Amino acid sequence: MRPATLLCFDYGLKRIGVAVGQTLTGTATPLATVAVSHNRPDWHRIDALIRQWQPQALIVGDPLTMQDGRQPLTEAADRFSRQLAGRFKLTVARAEERLSSREAASRHGGKDKRDDIAAQIILEGWLAQQHATG
Repeated sequence: MRPATLLCFDYGLKRIGVAVGQTLTGTATPLATVAVSHNRPDWHRIDALIRQWQPQALIVGDPLTMQDGRQPLTEAADRFSRQLAGRFKLTVARAEERLSSREAASRHGGKDKRDDIAAQIILEGWLAQQHATG
């Protein structure tokens, strides 16, 4: 895998967690939380993050059920992925995200959902999968 910077998004109806990662090191770091208002992400904030980090690709968590089924949030994440690809002309990949919010709460040491940590967990999993298959 060529060295690349990636941004990962944990899409939610109220907040989107964002993490940044590097394929060279296989690591990810929580970065930011972006607000969603009236079903619209704060595109100005997302644009600023993309300009700052200049990622080669974007990763979006795929919110499937434990039985691999789709749910209403899956449709919203699909739409968000298409919008990212269209707006920023970058490759957008999807990544397994089941139990990432639970793991984020565990890492954070509390019940408060940490969206940026969930994005970090999603990206770490995606990077590990790419390394194993690459």
